[in-house]
Amino acid sequence: MSNIELLEKTLPVAPLKIVAMESCKELGKKVNDYIVSFRENTISEVKPSPLYVNYESHNYLVDCCCPRFGSGEAKGILKETIRGTDLFIMTDVCNYSLTYTVNGHENHMSPDDHFQDLKRVISAATGKARRINVIMPFLYEGRQHKRTKRESLDCALALEELISMGASNIITFDAHDPRVQNAIPLNGFDSFNPPYQFMKALFRSVPDLKVDKEHLMIISPDEGAMHRAVYFSNILGVDMGMFYKRRDYSTVVNGKNPIVAHEFLGDDVEGKDVIIVDDMISSGESMLDVAKQLKNRKAGRVFVCTTFGLFTEGFGKFDEYYERGYIDRVIATNLTYLPPSAKDKPYFVTADMSKFLALIIDSLNHDTTIGAVLNPTDKIHALLEKHGL
Repeated sequence: MSNIELLEKTLPVAPLKIVAMESCKELGKKVNDYIVSFRENTISEVKPSPLYVNYESHNYLVDCCCPRFGSGEAKGILKETIRGTDLFIMTDVCNYSLTYTVNGHENHMSPDDHFQDLKRVISAATGKARRINVIMPFLYEGRQHKRTKRESLDCALALEELISMGASNIITFDAHDPRVQNAIPLNGFDSFNPPYQFMKALFRSVPDLKVDKEHLMIISPDEGAMHRAVYFSNILGVDMGMFYKRRDYSTVVNGKNPIVAHEFLGDDVEGKDVIIVDDMISSGESMLDVAKQLKNRKAGRVFVCTTFGLFTEGFGKFDEYYERGYIDRVIATNLTYLPPSAKDKPYFVTADMSKFLALIIDSLNHDTTIGAVLNPTDKIHALLEKHGL
């Protein structure tokens, strides 16, 4: 039975409402439009049940805001009732483009600010919504997922805090380490991955891509991204290679042991196109160094696929490496804020995740299985067949 048929035969948990925080208004609107479209096209007849009240709506988005006082403190306000609803709150903790004023000084919103605003909206909804679900594509403090010596355990504490405030499910993407869900073992935690959307975007921008062992190879830029590269290479039926970071453990720079060199393990890449896959590009230095080393080993075209394109140091180095032929495409999702200049880059491609998110929300609202959504294997195989591969 297809996912659409399941939705048609299942009652929703409660009327659906979506809060798209200021940090992801654009993504929230796209998701809303897809859900409106799904429900218009799949439900032939609205059944006489109170659960179907407002089922077919032209807008599931809730009007809300988090205004701030002159001191920089804020409060969450819901401008309409959400009593008895299945509430999904979407937030992008990496959207640094938003600002607020503190004693006359302009501040850019940090992940901490976004997380506080999320808690404010949950606080405004607690006790009224039937169920609260948090959609946080970039998991707040996801890189601080384990403790080394005397360090804070921020990600686990943040998850526990959300659950204690009343959140039932937490939905994220490409969690840096999904084992962090052990902090909340009795609650819903789902981490989705976008390999299907990567391949779709790649085929759209590189129509002549050949997916076979002679022409393509998957590369993991470090040990941490191995599981992504293994899955990708297995499903595409191609070989994989990996780099590992040699670090100087005698010094600490910006809280980390600096990388001395990237060492390569794998078959010969000469003449082959390569796809480097990782969860995020922060400054991009590691990724660009890997791309340069692959080109020095006479690789063909270099495609970089990343779930979160943060580009904390801007695009200058990427522009330079593109002009020098080290990279051919950089594919990132629209799950986190991308500066407008990104769309003008000749090498940059956006993998749109809004339809995928809409399907996740619609499935959870009906309490139907999301096994097929979690596993993109069949979709990727169908995509390869479509391109005659």
